Amino acid sequence: MDSFDICIIGSGIVGLSTAYKIIKNNPNKRVLILEKESGPAKHQTGNNSGVLHSGIYYRPGSLKAINCRKGKLAMEKFCKEESIPHEICGKVIVAVTPDEIPRLLKIQERGQANGVNSEVIGKSRLKELEPHVHGVKAIHVPEAGIVDYKQVCIRLMERVCELNGNQICFNAKVRSIVPEGTKLRIFSSRGEYHANHVVNCAGLHSDRVTKAGGQRPDVKIIPFRGEYFELKPNAHHLCKSLIYPVPDPNYPFLGVHFTRMINGSVECGPNAVFAFAREGYGKLNTNLRDITESLTYSGFIRLAAKCWKVGAAEMWRSLSKKAFVKALQRLVPEIESNHLLAAPSGVRAQAVSPDGNMVDDFLIQQNKNITNVCNAPSPAATSSLNIGSIIAEKCLSH
Repeated sequence: MDSFDICIIGSGIVGLSTAYKIIKNNPNKRVLILEKESGPAKHQTGNNSGVLHSGIYYRPGSLKAINCRKGKLAMEKFCKEESIPHEICGKVIVAVTPDEIPRLLKIQERGQANGVNSEVIGKSRLKELEPHVHGVKAIHVPEAGIVDYKQVCIRLMERVCELNGNQICFNAKVRSIVPEGTKLRIFSSRGEYHANHVVNCAGLHSDRVTKAGGQRPDVKIIPFRGEYFELKPNAHHLCKSLIYPVPDPNYPFLGVHFTRMINGSVECGPNAVFAFAREGYGKLNTNLRDITESLTYSGFIRLAAKCWKVGAAEMWRSLSKKAFVKALQRLVPEIESNHLLAAPSGVRAQAVSPDGNMVDDFLIQQNKNITNVCNAPSPAATSSLNIGSIIAEKCLSH
């Protein structure tokens, strides 16, 4: 049986960044990555909108704020060194009506506390930046950017595997993790492995892998599908960079927005609806186990009771393209239904606590020689290299 210093479960951007940071600082360590899919970045990372977030939204001092700021700089540096296409294109966060201005100014306060380069602008400056956007006031964040995180993952994987002894095994679903002396035995669909330490970066299945390692997770993953449209080429001129609404502070979602992608296309969305499967990228995708676990979980029942009105509105927008277009028209009134093409959906692994609250920060649980990343929401991709450094330190210190 092959033995490794560290086994990482999951080849999304957090898992690969962790492996990269381990071998970069400790090239003598042998790292194994186990991935249940046939390749890297098949889920949250591969369906990411590709934004390099600035950190303007997050509560000062939170793990999100700290990791986003440091992680963004690290990601930009990595992309430059590895010749990965990226662009600092800027973004605007737009108050459409006067009653949204206090919330907008609160975001600006957070941004200033977090060290973000941003400024509050009026209508005329907004029109210069985004001529087709409707708003009474906005925040301009010139340092926000875009990148293809799938390319980042491929390069990270290459860097990890180029050192002798490191391995990545695809089609290797982890079934259980059992202590064996001072080591851990990992049982997978590809065989058994030994490791001194295990890092759980399983994303949509992180709570299940936490259980497989003998620890009770503090949260349960509830899947939310993010549904998108794409602008046809004849409508690309309606969006020059990144256009966001003022988000509702009660929810960890940023609202329906416009994102210019690194390949030149423009995505609109997401709509956020409860998914009937953890990997439910299509509206008709269902998984009985996933549905049962969600609907019988006390945290989800409490969440649904508190947020049913918002949930109903999201479901309606999922069913009605007209309603989706109306939401987009709040920001860009010229948008019409015939400008839009259906785009691939993503699924967000949202950790929900038993009291019905959506966990709005990174959550890492340590269990002796197992490190469980139980919640890694946006801006996890932006923050990944810094999160990887933190996780690397945790597992190497045990």
